[in-house]
Amino acid sequence: MRALGAEVMRLARRRATSYPGSVLEDSAFRLLLVLVEEGPRSLRELADELQLEQSTISRQVTSAVSHGLVERYGDAPRLVRATDAGREAYLHDGRLRGEVWSRAIAELGDERGVQLIAALHELNDALDRAHAAVRASDSSDAGSL
Repeated sequence: MRALGAEVMRLARRRATSYPGSVLEDSAFRLLLVLVEEGPRSLRELADELQLEQSTISRQVTSAVSHGLVERYGDAPRLVRATDAGREAYLHDGRLRGEVWSRAIAELGDERGVQLIAALHELNDALDRAHAAVRASDSSDAGSL
């Protein structure tokens, strides 16, 4: 487990890596990843999807709005969507990140790259189930107090 933890932490540090020529901070990129790839969301949905506190998402969205990257619209709940400028910035930075990741996967070879992606998908699905089970256990324990 220790070796797995070390590699997961090493991989997580890459998330905050600065890519030469990038125009977005990591938090804005992650926010736009959800909004561009999956569509408009409420603040609650963004907080759940990015596994952040709603107050953190609120600050990030406010900053992104002030930079013209996202906009709020609609009523109860208000939704957030990427602006054209936000979409362009996301696609620009996505190409930069994609180039680095493509080089790394190419180094592994096509077959190992496909296997890695499949294994990561399975691991993420298993982690989703494990987290759901822990949350369900915690909520049933809380009800017995």
